[in-house]
Amino acid sequence: MSSLLLAAACTFTGSALAHAVPQEAATGYVALGDSYSSGVGAGGYLSSAGSCRRSSRSYPALWAAAHTRSSFSFTACNGARTSDVLADQLGPLNRRTGLVSITVGGSDSGFSGVMTTCVLRGAGACVSATAGARSYMDRTLPGDLDRLYRTIRRKAPAAHVVVLGYPHLYKRPGGCTSGLPDSSRSAINNTVDHLNTVTAKRAADHGFTFADVRPAFSGHEICSAAPWLHSVTVLALTESYHPTALGQSRGYLPVFTRAA
Repeated sequence: MSSLLLAAACTFTGSALAHAVPQEAATGYVALGDSYSSGVGAGGYLSSAGSCRRSSRSYPALWAAAHTRSSFSFTACNGARTSDVLADQLGPLNRRTGLVSITVGGSDSGFSGVMTTCVLRGAGACVSATAGARSYMDRTLPGDLDRLYRTIRRKAPAAHVVVLGYPHLYKRPGGCTSGLPDSSRSAINNTVDHLNTVTAKRAADHGFTFADVRPAFSGHEICSAAPWLHSVTVLALTESYHPTALGQSRGYLPVFTRAA
């Protein structure tokens, strides 16, 4: 009888000690994604980031500077597709990760090529290119996002994951008297809408939060009086059609802050 009591006491004590030792809090922040998260277009690029063009003026860097977190890992990279995020950016994720942000899908869908077509080849080619991008979003992108989102959840089971969308590029009708015709601008905006719809659905199905930045950028698109997006920048082509520093600080940052 005494041995049974001793065993029970040891079991209880061990269990109590296990519960008494607190698990390390999941308070780390990891910023994943493509150029809209790395901060291309905002300037202030970190020399250590190389071609990823991570900016000190990006919404992840600004948010991390204003909030106390146990760690901040900034792996978002210019031009990243879902496969690149999977292969190159998820190393910092672990059980101590409490917050993840990500923009992804634009590069997968070929938005850079779409914009080149729209600028150089006219309205008909632009409409055709945007239709091709939307087809990719319907046929291929959902599976790619599923694979990525499942891996993020597996590696960071305690994380609150915020998936941010993309803004309309053009104000319609806007004040531009040259450049793309309205049919092309509408087709581009409609394709952004489609990408946001597909991304929001996949995010919701994985229990992630989708943060829509289109309302924040309303009135600040290209062809507006106070744009927060670059049009074609001849001297820095990579920055074309990306948020400016104001687009990051006044567009993306408040939306992410509310969602985080």
